[in-house]
Amino acid sequence: MARSSSGCWCAPAAAREDGRDRPAPGTGLTVRVGEGRTILDDASIEIHAGEVHALVGPNGAGKSTLFGVLAGDVNSHAGTVVLDERPIDSIRPRLLARERAVLLQENTVTFPFTAEQVVRMGRTPWARTPAADYDDVRVASAMAQTEVTPLEARAVPSLSGGERARVTLARVIAQSTGILLLDEPTAALDLKHHEDVMRLIRGRADAGVAVAIVLHDLNAALAHADRVTLLADGRVAATGTAAEVLTAARIEQVYGQAVDVFPHPATGVPLVVARR
Repeated sequence: MARSSSGCWCAPAAAREDGRDRPAPGTGLTVRVGEGRTILDDASIEIHAGEVHALVGPNGAGKSTLFGVLAGDVNSHAGTVVLDERPIDSIRPRLLARERAVLLQENTVTFPFTAEQVVRMGRTPWARTPAADYDDVRVASAMAQTEVTPLEARAVPSLSGGERARVTLARVIAQSTGILLLDEPTAALDLKHHEDVMRLIRGRADAGVAVAIVLHDLNAALAHADRVTLLADGRVAATGTAAEVLTAARIEQVYGQAVDVFPHPATGVPLVVARR
């Protein structure tokens, strides 16, 4: 496990479980914008190899900001993200790109790159290394897993929103890293592809990858996540297993919406249904 003295861990697939104590309160991640407005306040999170860790919370809760700090794209005013005992801001960008792959909410491609060319961009960090010998295999595999192989010659701007989302996910998969950071990867997908992508993500974790995923779909978190961190007003409201965190009382408290949580009649997996 990659440990941070500041309260945030990011664990690659080769990480060890060292059983070290968690950090004390007051050492988490804090981010301020504008005239000192705090949008992330003392937030701590652990991401372990072999687990799907879902970040959930209402709009404006700080999920994407926390995601950006974990990715190394947003600077924190307090706290540090540490990867394998190294602060990520000390890792050169190319080397960091071999450790973690990032899928953002917005992935605009305006030039007429084909779907295959976009997926192949995921192999860029491995250029001029022995791993580049596997570029063709990794690209083909990623496109097959996300069911975009038939789109390989299509220009990305001509694709539907859902098709572009799956091409972008294929790029991230092709990057072949031990950490996946995914910001709402299912937002533009239909029912089938939503479930296909969540199963794919679950499979990557089962293969030893550490996955952090921002979700609005609480039922997807209950069905697929090993751990959930619930954010509210920039702070961590709760963290633990999905069933521990996503209770009816806590969801109503954080979201301001009454819900019922009950087991699925066939699978027993908890379901969240808005009370109407």
